[in-house]
Amino acid sequence: MTRNRHNDANRHDNEKEKTSSTPAANEFLNRELSWLEFNQRVLLEACNPAVPLLERLKFLSITGSNLDEFCMVRVGGLKLLVAAKIRRTDPSGMTPRQQLVAVTRRMRKMVTDQYELLASLAKELADHGFVLLESVDALSDEQRKWLEREFMDNIFPLISPVGVDADRPFRPAGLLLHCAALLDPATPGEDPRLAFIPLGPKLPRFIRIPDTAGRAVFIPIEQVVAWQIAAIMEGQSVRECVPFRVTRNADIELREDLSSDLLVGMQDLLDDRLETECIRLEIHRSASRALMSAMTKQLDLSQADVYYVDGPLELRSFMAIVQTDGFESLRPEQWAPVPSPDVDMKECMFTQIAQGDILLVHPYESFDPVVKFISDAADDPQVLAIKQVLYRTASQSAIVEALIRAAQVGKYVTVLIELRARFDEARNISQARRLELAGVHVVYGVRSLKTHAKVCLVVRRERQGIVRYVHFGTGNYNEKTAALYSDVGFFTCRNDFGADASDVFNAITGYSHPQSLRRLEMAPFSIRSTILKLITNETERARNNEKAEITMKMNSLSDDGIIAALYDASRAGVKIKLNVRGICCLKPGIPGMSENITVVSIVDYYLEHARIFRFRNGGLDDLYISSADMMTRNLDKRVELMIPVLAPGPRKKLLAALDIYFTDRVKARILCPDGDYRLAVARGKEQPVRAQEELYKRAKTAARLLEQTKPTMLEPYHRKRNPQTDTTP
Repeated sequence: MTRNRHNDANRHDNEKEKTSSTPAANEFLNRELSWLEFNQRVLLEACNPAVPLLERLKFLSITGSNLDEFCMVRVGGLKLLVAAKIRRTDPSGMTPRQQLVAVTRRMRKMVTDQYELLASLAKELADHGFVLLESVDALSDEQRKWLEREFMDNIFPLISPVGVDADRPFRPAGLLLHCAALLDPATPGEDPRLAFIPLGPKLPRFIRIPDTAGRAVFIPIEQVVAWQIAAIMEGQSVRECVPFRVTRNADIELREDLSSDLLVGMQDLLDDRLETECIRLEIHRSASRALMSAMTKQLDLSQADVYYVDGPLELRSFMAIVQTDGFESLRPEQWAPVPSPDVDMKECMFTQIAQGDILLVHPYESFDPVVKFISDAADDPQVLAIKQVLYRTASQSAIVEALIRAAQVGKYVTVLIELRARFDEARNISQARRLELAGVHVVYGVRSLKTHAKVCLVVRRERQGIVRYVHFGTGNYNEKTAALYSDVGFFTCRNDFGADASDVFNAITGYSHPQSLRRLEMAPFSIRSTILKLITNETERARNNEKAEITMKMNSLSDDGIIAALYDASRAGVKIKLNVRGICCLKPGIPGMSENITVVSIVDYYLEHARIFRFRNGGLDDLYISSADMMTRNLDKRVELMIPVLAPGPRKKLLAALDIYFTDRVKARILCPDGDYRLAVARGKEQPVRAQEELYKRAKTAARLLEQTKPTMLEPYHRKRNPQTDTTP
């Protein structure tokens, strides 16, 4: 692809402007430490006594999963930079080595906090009959007999211990639970021997023990393995059996210049991840010095890479038991998505979109209209073509099935499925192959750029000619995460939006370049420059003593050029409100630089995921939704879309949703200049609003009002005659 109307000269000017106004190092928060503070906010939800116990265990599990990914990617990347002796500082002024030291220290503190919380939660849960055992010692004789039978019948046949020594090296799979057994030496006077016992994904992480008192009693599988180690290592003298887990560096990228076939290249990349270096060893703190000496030598790790934990490893695995039947009092009220009053699920989606733009706020409003849109397109004989970008999909996806169905009945279906969606590569490869077998034209991505845009284009033949219907979103076409993530979706059949969507697909699936887009902004070509122009417009208005405001909601804010522009706007007097869920490298509230900027972050029942941008523009309110965060990778290294919301109804709805996030006094935390977050509290007569709860209440109220206005008269259906084929009188 080549550049569109935002040509090389404009781009050069933007980059020059960005460089010249970039803040000094002391004006930035470090990206990695900012991310860890986000995970700390998730951990604080797990610590919150006002949150039901199993929901707290869920949040603790999320912090474990988050930390795993952070370690694989961000710590892995820092280690590569340190190994390469890179001394270049990041925007906050820290070298890779300084960042690695600071990050490691912060991670250790976080791990300590996680396991202290787990011990506390286990005690409270036990009081409610939800029991997490630390060993088999707490079981009755009858329960032990049952567990021994269960082990011999269903666990022992799947276990394969591996002897490990210098002549027989063994590479434990990353993030897979293992046990390490230290054995007596074969010959007196020699070093003890080492054996690894992989506890593969086919084995349960926790075993539920039958309990006559009606409790839910769980024991970690590693405790059962240690209990039965004599049977596993028959004939050997075992000194100790300790659980461990390694993390491998996942900060590796596809070398596209060496891989002409992206599908093959991605498969190779997945294989490479199995062979990368160990960067973290998690092991139970009961491990002896002798075992640790053998382990670190075998895995080629230093003590700086070892994390001793006092409890079950792999905190993310607790997610599997938090949904145990019963115990409803230990969970929050379930917020089931409600039907949108703007969509009638009994009517054709195209008829409804033709009547006006539709905006949905998920997951308060159901994701079903999006699935229906694609399903209707697959089944409608007037639809000629479907074009869609898939970044992350559900394992069982009704959307993928609809696309397959459409291709099988002869529609022209084009799908760009991004094979480089980190940690979803294997699933996307599988989906791509299924789509290809059905006759779908599958594009694997754009060279050198990840395609992160969320767009589906349907081309339909109607009486007046060809009409293009488009869905844009801030979240993925994934039915599972759509029920867990807070996102925005937008339907339209406006000619200019449809034409832009066609140009976008022509650009990313072929060799053409995007033409002068009429309404949409597209990264890496124009989102950055447009955002900077919008910020500059507010800055100039403030300097002219006009009212100027910027309100932005996003997942992350780390791009130094965008931050520099926001600092300039603040100095000019622009009132800036930012809702940033995760990373935020901007320092708010500093006199003379950012005193007009406030940053809030919300961690709650749903994962905040929508990107919404509002610029006052003299009261006209330029309003956008986007797939892009304000990060350099999104603005310069990905294909992203930013979509203006123009129709009065959707604008009013979107602005109302955006404003709610800045009234939260229950879950919101305010970023301080030093990088800490403090809880936002209601003052005076201010009501303690909880943003997500308020959005759900509003969605329920709108759905209830719609239900009340439905006609009560019974209306019979009659067979419709087709005058061209039906000759019956």
